[in-house]
Amino acid sequence: IREEKTLNNYNSSRRDFIKSAVFGSAGVSLIPLLNINPFVKTLKKRNLNFHLKEYIKLGIATYSLRKFSRDEAIKMIKECRVPYVCIKSFHLPYNDTPEELNAGRLAFEKAGLKIVGGGVIYLKENNDESIKKYFDYAKTCGMPLMVIGPVPETLPRIEKFVKKYNIKVAIHNHGPEDPYFPGPADILKAINGMDPRVGVCIDVGHTARTGVDVVKSIAETGERLLDMHIKDLKDLKDKNSQCAVGEGKMPIPEIFKTLKKINYKGYVNLEYEINPDNPLSGMKESFAYMRGVLAGLGY
Repeated sequence: IREEKTLNNYNSSRRDFIKSAVFGSAGVSLIPLLNINPFVKTLKKRNLNFHLKEYIKLGIATYSLRKFSRDEAIKMIKECRVPYVCIKSFHLPYNDTPEELNAGRLAFEKAGLKIVGGGVIYLKENNDESIKKYFDYAKTCGMPLMVIGPVPETLPRIEKFVKKYNIKVAIHNHGPEDPYFPGPADILKAINGMDPRVGVCIDVGHTARTGVDVVKSIAETGERLLDMHIKDLKDLKDKNSQCAVGEGKMPIPEIFKTLKKINYKGYVNLEYEINPDNPLSGMKESFAYMRGVLAGLGY
């Protein structure tokens, strides 16, 4: 199937596609619909958790499940059939003891989930004691990366701890309201010349709201892109227009193609900020759409 034809089908008939995708308990395979023979066995064998060669690795930022306990969140993540998690402090609290954090970490791991990061963690106090506290937290929780919200003054100190702990940090941009890092380009300027383990977490929704081309921003960030939060907006200038991925105007196919082009090694974590009391349906729809796009692209 030609890539263009497949993607046009997604864009023109998303609702029909969702019904035919593996979604929730329906269990209806998308393979007969797409007839993409080269990866039928791979998708079935891996239950759609992974994609051929895993060019794009889909995960969940647990901020999406902030209204739920750790055990409830783990259950819901498993229902979404994704193996990767970037954990917000709701589910591994900062003030827990090391023993409690280890127990929480094991709860995720025993459920078959891989902890790929934590955050957003705000590092705004410019002193060693404060910064060290959060690096110790990340180490105890088994987080190889921290998604962070720093201020410019704390960056040199953060870099020092990155070198000491060998834990990567990815600065999260927060859109027009962010006085320091509204977009990826602002982060790149601030970290120029720093250790390569100091990088960027692009939030595609916040990036779009700054008025720049999200796809171009990803390409320009290149190897400094260490993490990503994916979401969709019906109006790319309005943060209140967030919707399930695929229902808005975010150029998801182009984003995925660009990530492959820059040889992105990180994770694409769904940050589903809407419907906090009942997010699961929209999260499942988002993953069904993204898996379909990836299948159409051959990823």
